[in-house]
Amino acid sequence: MSFTLAIVGRPNVGKSTLFNRLVGKKLALVDDQPGVTRDLREGDARLGDLRFTVIDSAGLEDVTDDSLQGRMRRLTERAIDMADVCLFVIDARTGVTPTDEVFAEILRRRGVRVILAANKAEGKAGEAGALEAYALGLGEPLRLSAEHGEGFDDLYRRLQPIADELAERAAADAPETDVELDEDADENDEKAWRPTAERPLQIAVIGRPNAGKSTLINRILGEERLLTGPEAGITRDAISVRTEFMGTPMRIFDTAGMRKRARVTEKLEKLSVADGLRAVRFAEVVVVLLDAAIPFETQDLRIADFAESEGRAVVIAVNKWDVEENKSEKLKQMREALDRLLPQLKGAPLVTVSAKTGKGLDRLHQAILRAHEVWNRRIATSRLNQWLSAMTVAHPPPAPGGRRIKLRYITQVKTRPPAFVVKCNQAEHLPESYARYLINGLREDFDMPGTPIRLYFRDQGDQNPFKDRKFHTPSRLRKHTKKGPGKS
Repeated sequence: MSFTLAIVGRPNVGKSTLFNRLVGKKLALVDDQPGVTRDLREGDARLGDLRFTVIDSAGLEDVTDDSLQGRMRRLTERAIDMADVCLFVIDARTGVTPTDEVFAEILRRRGVRVILAANKAEGKAGEAGALEAYALGLGEPLRLSAEHGEGFDDLYRRLQPIADELAERAAADAPETDVELDEDADENDEKAWRPTAERPLQIAVIGRPNAGKSTLINRILGEERLLTGPEAGITRDAISVRTEFMGTPMRIFDTAGMRKRARVTEKLEKLSVADGLRAVRFAEVVVVLLDAAIPFETQDLRIADFAESEGRAVVIAVNKWDVEENKSEKLKQMREALDRLLPQLKGAPLVTVSAKTGKGLDRLHQAILRAHEVWNRRIATSRLNQWLSAMTVAHPPPAPGGRRIKLRYITQVKTRPPAFVVKCNQAEHLPESYARYLINGLREDFDMPGTPIRLYFRDQGDQNPFKDRKFHTPSRLRKHTKKGPGKS
C-alpha cells in the first residue's frame, strides 16, 4: 500500500535536503538562504521496504494575507490535507521557535498524523533543541540529520505501523470486485452487497473541471460541506463524505476536475488527478458528470472509458439542465451520442440534473441503485445456455478454414462486474465482432444496460465422450470379430 508523506516546517530547517535523501536524487534545490522552495514538489520515496510518495513543501510562514508568503502557506496547508502523514521538521540547533509552536497547534487542530523530527541533530549541538521539541506536544521527536543520513532507521520504524494501518483501512474500504460465484447459488438470494450503514454504497463523482461536482454533492448532503465557486479547479483532493441519499447509506467521493493530460503540468494538479483516479478504484458506482452546454467532449469520453475499464458501474449525469432551453431535442441528441461514442457502455443510465436547484436528484438516486443492482446481477446457468443456443441459431459462429466454431457451454463466473465464460472449440479464431454480438445480446436479453460485461472464451478441446473409453466385447461376438462378418 503506497501512502503520501508531506514534509512541512519553517523555512531553512532542511526539508528539501530531507526530501532529496528520501527520493535518492537531488531533485529539490538546496541553499542556506531561506525560502528557496515555493511550490510543492513530489517524488517517489524509498525507505527500506516502504515505497511511498513524498511532498516537499514551502516553508510555513505565520502569514494569512494574499502575499506570496500567504499563498505559499495555503498551498502547504493543502498538501497537509492531502497527505496521509506529515513529517513536521524543526531545526534542532536553533531549538523551538514561536513559529514552530504556532504550526504545531495548526497540525493538532487538523487532526492529521504527525511525526515530529528534529533535523540537524548530529553531534552535541542539537541535543538541547531535540529535548525542547517535547514541549510541542506532538510526541517523541526523532533525531535526524538529513545531511549525514542519520536517524532514518527510526523514521522507518515510525512509518511502518502507519503504512500497515493505511493498507488495512484501504482493504476494508475498497469494494469487493470480481466476486467468484458458486454454481449452486440462488440468483434471487439477498446478497451482502446491498448497502447498509456499516457498508454504505460507495460513489465517485468525476468529470471535467467546473462541471458542478462539489455543488451536486452539497445538494445531496443538504449543506455547504464542500467548497464551491465559479472558478474551475477549486477541489484539489478526493474528499469522501458519508450520508443517506434518499434513505440509502452512501459514501460519496468528490474528486478534482480532470483535464487533458497534456494540460496537467502543475505538481499539485497531478496529485489531485491521481487522487481522483484512486477514488474511482474505491467506488462501486461512478457518476460521470457532464456540463449540459458542452457534453461528451473528448475528455468526458476518456473519463467514462476509464471507469468502464476499471469495471465500475457507470451513471452518466448531465448537470446545469435548468438553463437548457430545448430540453427534449437536446436529450434525444445526447442519448444518440452516448450509444454511438461509448458502445462499451451501451444503454448506460443517462439522467439530467440541476445541482443548483436540486431538480432530478430522485432520478439520479434511482439510476445509481439500478446500476449497482445490475453490477451485482447473477444469472442462472440454465437460462444462459438456453439463451446461447438461441443466439447461435439466429447467428451461427464463423467457420474459419471450413471448420465451424461450436459454442458448447456458458456460465457466469463472477459479479461486480458480471463475467462469463464460454466453452468452445477454436477459441483463438473467434472474431471480436462475434464477442460484441454476444455481449450486446446479454445486455438486451438479461436487462443489463450500461454495466461493464466481461466475456471470456475457453478452448474446450476434443469433447468426444468415447475418445479414451475402452469397450468390452461380449464372448459370443469375439469369434465373429476375429473372422470377420459372413465367415463361419
